[in-house]
Amino acid sequence: MQFKSLVRSVAVGAALLAGVQAAAAQEELNFGIISTESSQNLRTIWEPFLEDMQEQTGFKINAFFAPDYAGIIEGMRFDKVQVAWFGNASAIQAVDRADGEVFAQTVASNGAPGYWALLIVNKDSPIKSFDDLKNSPGKYTFGNGDPNSTSGFLVPSYFAWAENGVDPRTHFTRMLTSNHEANALAVANGQVDVATNNTENMDRLKVTAPEKALLIREIWRSPLIPSDPIVWRKDLPAETKEKVKTFFISYGTERAGVGAGQVAEEKAVLEALGWAPFRESSNAQLIPIRKLALFRDKLKIENDANYSEAEKKAKIEEIDAKLQAIN
Repeated sequence: MQFKSLVRSVAVGAALLAGVQAAAAQEELNFGIISTESSQNLRTIWEPFLEDMQEQTGFKINAFFAPDYAGIIEGMRFDKVQVAWFGNASAIQAVDRADGEVFAQTVASNGAPGYWALLIVNKDSPIKSFDDLKNSPGKYTFGNGDPNSTSGFLVPSYFAWAENGVDPRTHFTRMLTSNHEANALAVANGQVDVATNNTENMDRLKVTAPEKALLIREIWRSPLIPSDPIVWRKDLPAETKEKVKTFFISYGTERAGVGAGQVAEEKAVLEALGWAPFRESSNAQLIPIRKLALFRDKLKIENDANYSEAEKKAKIEEIDAKLQAIN
């Protein structure tokens, strides 16, 4: 009897120890920040927000930077990142490959329901419109976005290039890949003729490099893109999720026990990021972007001479089935 009691006590003790270890493991959260501009600039505008997140959730919050979007996706996949700010395209990869889940969504500081992808040129460029660009194959250089960027790559790939029968790989004399900030500066400095960007980042450039922003002109704007998602790992403890979500959804809003001064400070922090208070979201916000990616793949297959008609038919049917499943 005593032996059984001892065994039971050891088992209970082990369970309690495991619980304590699990709780300790969640006392620290790594927050992933996608590479839209230099890490130094991003760190400056994100630090006040992450400091508030640490204070209000009770977790130690570490900023996690990577040179490209894939680094944040892989960080989440291998549990080096537990919560992250993504674009919609990279969030799809985080959800599909890294056990991610959308729980919140950014809102533009002007209250806009989303943002727009852009093609930009230097203000003195002879390119006055998208048609000028489209009708000049083999003449200009192009700064493309990160392959996991929604506005820098996915949206212009479909709405600017695929819908107009343009293959950027052959249309331009040279194509470089970089983040939004680097592409904007390359255009301003005359290092590339045209580049992708978005309305949010152009607003940021007016703050970080106003003299360069004056040298840039927009020639194309996409349909509206849903605002950026905030993603966490699905396997986070429920208590951790509750604290993190409460912080995001309440941050910058009037709430019990929080003075007007603090709310004003939080709104200023969000304003520096280009945002108003967050709103709740889910993986459903990724559906339009998933459709966009599938439509792009479908059009690419239809125009690919390397496939036989039978192969095209089979691949297109596969894409149509995926679209039907999403619907």
